[in-house]
Amino acid sequence: MASEGIVVVGASAGGVEALTELVGGLNPDFPAPIVIVLHIPPDHPSLLPRILSRRSSLPVVTAEEGMELEPGKIYVAPPDRHVLVDHEQKLETPRGPRENNHRPAIDPLLRSAALAYGQKAVGVILTGTRDDGTSGLNAIKACGGIAIVQDPNDAAYPWMPRNAIEHNEIDHIVPLKDLPALLANVVKQKPKPAIVLADVKQLDMENRIAAMTPKTLQEDDRPGTPSAFSCPDCGGVLWEIEEGDLVRYRCRVGHAFSPDSMIGALDDELEYALWSALKTLEESARLAKRLADNEDAKGQPWLVKRFRDRERDARNRAEVIRRFLRDEAASESVAESPEEHKEAK
Repeated sequence: MASEGIVVVGASAGGVEALTELVGGLNPDFPAPIVIVLHIPPDHPSLLPRILSRRSSLPVVTAEEGMELEPGKIYVAPPDRHVLVDHEQKLETPRGPRENNHRPAIDPLLRSAALAYGQKAVGVILTGTRDDGTSGLNAIKACGGIAIVQDPNDAAYPWMPRNAIEHNEIDHIVPLKDLPALLANVVKQKPKPAIVLADVKQLDMENRIAAMTPKTLQEDDRPGTPSAFSCPDCGGVLWEIEEGDLVRYRCRVGHAFSPDSMIGALDDELEYALWSALKTLEESARLAKRLADNEDAKGQPWLVKRFRDRERDARNRAEVIRRFLRDEAASESVAESPEEHKEAK
């Protein structure tokens, strides 16, 4: 049976608990399909469908390529695959380029729902870090759909809801306990006539990039304008895309980043470079020490001094990097402390 609308949900850190509470509050006669993306590791099967099935009165399945969407059924994105919805109310599960360092990512799902369902699409952002889902919710709104965000004060990790609120006109901001009833009411309402503000051509192009459509990937045209930045994932040029006050980036092969995720990816790239430099300096110091010891045994004091100086220089530089990495780890630990999460609630 075809569905008149769709609910698409994105969650990250703290998402298992939030999604469990959400589906547990839905009635068996819920009139629309629900598609869920939770950020999960790519290298092992997801237990989320099994976990949600224990609390849900609706059937919960892992999304598969070509699966038809049915009202009153919950579809969960599989590991290492985006999940998209098409105009024929079927699912696609491409292994497309990562967005915001994730696959599955929330933005591709929300964009595809905005294109396929327009004002009958309902986008929901739950607990999480950084800003995946902000751009996708923008697409939902621009195509006339409804945007719902978990109250940041109610979220275990409030940053994803906060980013969505900051950059979008949100229809409903609610605590998790009120979300099931709100969704049931929203999907039953007849959509109001809406002015489509979206750049449909750009949305369609980004949708085809996520779906790994060969013709699109081979074309020179890309959304946005070339920037001075390079892609943290592949090193290619990034195109800068403006959506109101939100600026995000996408490279030629499709990797995409919103602001927080871009900074996070660059931080990861910097950390990798620092660890590599630390390893090189430590190996240089060990080699210089060995050479100095060898020359000392041969009675060559001038060479001993030369290699001892090199060892000392390498160890001093290594200590600077080690101290920086140690301080960064300490600051991240403080930023992610349980006490701060309690305050956020």
